[in-house]
Amino acid sequence: MKTKHIPFLVLLIAIAISFSFSKNETTPVKPFVVVLDAGHGGHDSGNVGNGYKEKDIALKIVLEVGSILEKQPNIKVIYTRKTDKFVDLYKRGAIANEADADLFVSVHCNAHNSQAFGTETFVLGLHANQRNLEVAKKENEVIFLEDNYQENYAGYDPNAPESFIGLTLMQEEYLDQSIMLAGLIQNNFTNKLKRKDRSVKQAGFIVLHQSYMPSVLVETGFLTNDKEGAYLNSTRGQKEIANAIAEGVLSYHKNLGLATSKAKNPEITQEEIDKAIDSTEEKIYSDYTFKVQLAASSKKLSTKPENFKGLKEITRSKENGLYKYYYGETSDYNKIELMKTFAKEKGYASCYIVAFKDGKKHKLSEVLKTQQK
Repeated sequence: MKTKHIPFLVLLIAIAISFSFSKNETTPVKPFVVVLDAGHGGHDSGNVGNGYKEKDIALKIVLEVGSILEKQPNIKVIYTRKTDKFVDLYKRGAIANEADADLFVSVHCNAHNSQAFGTETFVLGLHANQRNLEVAKKENEVIFLEDNYQENYAGYDPNAPESFIGLTLMQEEYLDQSIMLAGLIQNNFTNKLKRKDRSVKQAGFIVLHQSYMPSVLVETGFLTNDKEGAYLNSTRGQKEIANAIAEGVLSYHKNLGLATSKAKNPEITQEEIDKAIDSTEEKIYSDYTFKVQLAASSKKLSTKPENFKGLKEITRSKENGLYKYYYGETSDYNKIELMKTFAKEKGYASCYIVAFKDGKKHKLSEVLKTQQK
């Protein structure tokens, strides 16, 4: 997993050591780099539902997000555009790659031929349904406005479903982290702003495919909806949406930083990790229990931490002749996502989340579609 930033506690230790040798020496620290991408721009206005221009609203939201993040220590913000100009999709990803960015966040506004409304946040993946395919196709058709698009995208046709099949390969390494960030942002929209939750989804967006780090595309709402379009076009709406996105990024940075710190710095206590988990915004599915499956084996092991790389809260069950070993047990999906991150950093690269109801396993993708409380 991508963990390029130096955790805060490690930074403090490094600074203390450097001062013990020389007051004039400092320890260089790579900042946590966030690339913010305002969709469309210039001669590409995006959708113009109700007469509003997606390119203008997306830019205003992105600049506000950047303003919030830039006030934080050790966070560097890079913009794919700060003015009303057109930027090729492949160049947006290239900006993030060249900056060796830690996150890529692309901001857009949705449209539909009905009064549909609500927010949805996408990560890169094969379209799960026709609606996701249509959203991705609409955003990807921007390439037709670019010069030499046949050369830049090697014959990619945004109208051909088969073009999406190869898009996930380069991003697969970062999918878990992308989903974690998307969930934090989407949860803020739903719980703090009370926007309709259209959930975290996967679709084949070229702009996400071009970036080699955890990446999300945020559809902040529908300009074609009379009420939501006016909200997104307002200063209040833009500031609220920007705050929700920025807080999601900051929560991701904090939680992932503590997770990687625990793996690399054993001096950070389990109590600190527990505190980080407890402070994570809740996303409760009251009828279900989530666990992280670490391993399956014919061997019966004691669930003590030393057998599981120091992880606590281990449970064991026997299923179909094999012993299954699980980490954590909670109805809070954000908490179990963070616990999965801890487990991966401890070496359980293939661990995954399992959902239970009344002691029986249920398909996670179906559980996540249920109404959260």
